[in-house]
Amino acid sequence: MNTPRVLTIILNYRTPDLTVQAAQAALREMNAVGGEVVIVDNASGDGSYEALVAAVTPWNAGDQLRVVKSPVNGGFGAGNNVGMRLGLSDGTQPEFYYLLNSDAWPDPGAVQALLDVMRDNPRAGFAGSHIRGTDDLDHCTVFRFPSITGELEGAARTGLITRMFPNSVVPMEIPTETKRVDWTAGASLMIRATMVAEIGLFDETFFLYYEETELCHRAKQAGWDTYYVPSSRTVHIGSASTGLKEWARTPSYWFDSRHYYFTKVHGRGYAALATLARIKGAVIWRLRRMISDKPMGDPPHFLRDLIRHAFAGLFKTPAARNASLTRPVTEDSK
Repeated sequence: MNTPRVLTIILNYRTPDLTVQAAQAALREMNAVGGEVVIVDNASGDGSYEALVAAVTPWNAGDQLRVVKSPVNGGFGAGNNVGMRLGLSDGTQPEFYYLLNSDAWPDPGAVQALLDVMRDNPRAGFAGSHIRGTDDLDHCTVFRFPSITGELEGAARTGLITRMFPNSVVPMEIPTETKRVDWTAGASLMIRATMVAEIGLFDETFFLYYEETELCHRAKQAGWDTYYVPSSRTVHIGSASTGLKEWARTPSYWFDSRHYYFTKVHGRGYAALATLARIKGAVIWRLRRMISDKPMGDPPHFLRDLIRHAFAGLFKTPAARNASLTRPVTEDSK
């Protein structure tokens, strides 16, 4: 059997120290399977590119490890597209792309486990790893596609509604064996290059969030499968670049990406109904909290911002809505 050609892409945004650790782990994995690593600095503008070059140059990895600059910060999908368009150092395209977050470190053999699934399943377009935190707790990174009933269930967080729509719950129970799923997160994700050539790269209209969801949905529509591979294990800090865990308020690009996903996949009418369902679920949750001591669970002013964004979108042209998705992350938006 021929050795697969794999290109690992690590996207850096102002996390050079973490990215160096991710690159060390990725290079170890590429040495085992036969592949290369490219670090894409996503226009960090803080000296990250120079720091990365200085850190990895002594490794003497040659063409097996490259550090490149993206001219603009177009977000997660656009940055990974830079790496995929580059291809391998000899100018050819790999058989597989392996996306690895800058704050993630695969265990030894994690990439090989993903490759084994891709080889065994010719229509596998994606294979994603089991993700755990630095505290060794599992992270749920296996999901169903979002839907109207899924928005209601997720926002209401009420057992009765969950029992009414069990197949709409977006986060799935973490499988213990390899399983086909709707989509999985891009923290440690193998992608088949021939599928990308057929369906296209990440939609760069998204800035952050929902881009993996949409790509997996587009793949499924074309007959490709997504697999979750629990034997491929990766440690992930999570939100090191985006600041998700410290959000004082949900940034507008999250609402923009959510709206664009539903509109692109299902149409404007469905998107409106999905937002109404989420608002209804959020109201149910807030009523429940009035008679309990349950934590809010959402960033401050989330419901207000959701409603405001929905109404503002009614008066935007499609071009204006799409333009709002692609502004760069600033420190204020983290």
